[in-house]
Amino acid sequence: MSSLEGRNAVVTGGARGIGRSIATVLAARGAAVAVWDLNAEGAEETVAMIHEAGGKAIAVAGDAADAAAVTESAERTRAELGPVTILVNNAGISTYRPFTELTEEIWDRTIQVNLKGPFLVTKAFVPDMLAAGWGRIVNISSSSTQTGAPSMAHYVASKGGVIGFTKALATEFADKGITVNNVPPGFVDTPLLREGIDPAKVAPTMPMKRAGQPEDIAYAVAYLVSEEAGYVTGHTLSVNGGRFYG
Repeated sequence: MSSLEGRNAVVTGGARGIGRSIATVLAARGAAVAVWDLNAEGAEETVAMIHEAGGKAIAVAGDAADAAAVTESAERTRAELGPVTILVNNAGISTYRPFTELTEEIWDRTIQVNLKGPFLVTKAFVPDMLAAGWGRIVNISSSSTQTGAPSMAHYVASKGGVIGFTKALATEFADKGITVNNVPPGFVDTPLLREGIDPAKVAPTMPMKRAGQPEDIAYAVAYLVSEEAGYVTGHTLSVNGGRFYG
């Protein structure tokens, strides 16, 4: 896989789990990475890991679903790293709530973070990519959009919107050197997953008899942001260990 030397990347939700793994893998391939997260301490921990491995990274604390915060974070990122041509929209929230108990407040917050957030952050950095004539956008969606999921109508709707957003942007920017793809993680052992599920109990039901690891998602993202993936756009790259197809 080609080096990402000379590329600047933003990874939202990079303080833990899948986001942390994506940030460290991209940095290991040579990208300078801005680790965005509401969790400032966690973002700093990710950056420290990257620095320890010899990479370049900065931590940027802020809410990726807030327009003013995104503008401020984007300005700081450009000031410290330069123009950004790799964006991974990973930040998201997930809660379980039966539909009959689902409140408007939970619905709105989920859509705000999981769908409006990628819109705001992408809008902030597409101008850099257009100016460079090169860009890579990867949105982290969810396998729940492919199967449905009980007690998660709000989450599935938000992530389904992410897939539609991906395909629309892919067609709009296909002739501008910018690719836009999405990765829907399957059953991946992360701190967020452990808040609602015991991975050890579910893993034996998986085709591979194990949960996925954050690195499994990170390596898929690394491919999609590489030069080798220059003719791949509007694609949903499922990483689910054979749990289902599509």
